[in-house]
Amino acid sequence: MTDLNRPARLNRTVLGLLGLVLLAAGGFALATHFGQLRLLDPDSPLVPGTTRPPTWGLYVTATAAVLVGLLVLRWVLAQLARRPPTRTWRFDTDPDRGRTELSADAAVAPFTEELRTYPGVHHARATLAGTRDDPTLALVVTLSQDGDPGQVRDRLTTDGLPRLRQALELETVPVSMEFRVSSAAERTVR
Repeated sequence: MTDLNRPARLNRTVLGLLGLVLLAAGGFALATHFGQLRLLDPDSPLVPGTTRPPTWGLYVTATAAVLVGLLVLRWVLAQLARRPPTRTWRFDTDPDRGRTELSADAAVAPFTEELRTYPGVHHARATLAGTRDDPTLALVVTLSQDGDPGQVRDRLTTDGLPRLRQALELETVPVSMEFRVSSAAERTVR
């Protein structure tokens, strides 16, 4: 079974490794400070000499700092990109006779299962957000290495989305699609 939330797994791994490195550095600093480790001479200068480093060294350091800062900013922005909030839709045609409620996640579950059967689709996730009067559908489709996004998109617009609109009794559903390519090679069972 594959982990379907690879970014969360990567976040946990990177944060765990960073935590271990920081714990080790803190332990090293404490052990050195209290004299338990004698790897560094307490009387030695922090850096050898007082001459200024070469200019290219300053540029390399500044470039590396900017790149690390941009990577951290990208990571922080990726954490903010969450799936849109879903709601429970109400179908009130006659309030005296009762009401029907439908979870937006349950409404797109059959659509998502059908999408996963399309050739070249490795995994798919759909989120139906908004109200019944103003719905939006967000699709994240992970393709296998040989998947063709054009074919998947064509099949979605001709087969999948019209059936979803018919099932939800909607004229239009605005859709945003994101295609990703799976990094894992598919295994074939013979």
